Amino acid sequence: MHLLIDNSNTRTKFALAEEDSISQWRATFPTPDLSPATLDLTLKGIVFKKVTLCSVVPQVAEMMADYFTAPLHQISHHSNLPIEIDYPEPAQIGADRLANTVAAVAKYGAPAIVIDFGTAVTFDVADDTGAYLGGAIAPGTASLRDYLHRRTALLPAIQLAEPKSAIGKSTQDAMQVGAVIGYRGLIREILSQISSELGGAPAIIATGGDAALIAAGLEEIQCIDPDLTLAGIESIGEANHRK
Repeated sequence: MHLLIDNSNTRTKFALAEEDSISQWRATFPTPDLSPATLDLTLKGIVFKKVTLCSVVPQVAEMMADYFTAPLHQISHHSNLPIEIDYPEPAQIGADRLANTVAAVAKYGAPAIVIDFGTAVTFDVADDTGAYLGGAIAPGTASLRDYLHRRTALLPAIQLAEPKSAIGKSTQDAMQVGAVIGYRGLIREILSQISSELGGAPAIIATGGDAALIAAGLEEIQCIDPDLTLAGIESIGEANHRK
């Protein structure tokens, strides 16, 4: 069994894969609370022979590298990748962005655009040969929502949900309009500009925590794939553990 770890700023996801298939077992833990002790609890009874780590939190990656005794590969631009990188400074590319692009090209073809709705929303672009070109980064939905609550005296904390109308009938409703409908405008405009520069008809795939909510109002997005990052981690991990 192959342990897959997707370590983001907010949450860390664990999954198992065997023979290119991701199992039903999953575990998620708040990233700030990760430690050897919490890893012991999370992975108690889980048997695996190798680990592939996709991390954007260096201190957590360092802790995990010390924790695991099984062979561990940490994804980076130095990994053996099935795609080329056409980017001036590959070291700046997040491991999750590489994993997303690898999985998107393998599953949906090229050219492709991946939108990952996480702590930040990232756009990653592959050309018609499958090469990684770059992308865009914007604040995530939670960042926009929480900022208003923290920085104003009267605006409450809200949970994101589909607005009933674009004309909010309460403060909460008005905030939902800005956070959901307004956010779709940001996504649509970035997609439009990227697609125009990329040319052709790219596959557009969404993943991440808020993908289903935001993509519901964006016909440009063709597919929501909640396991896209894990699929990329598994693919890269298998290639590098064999190597």
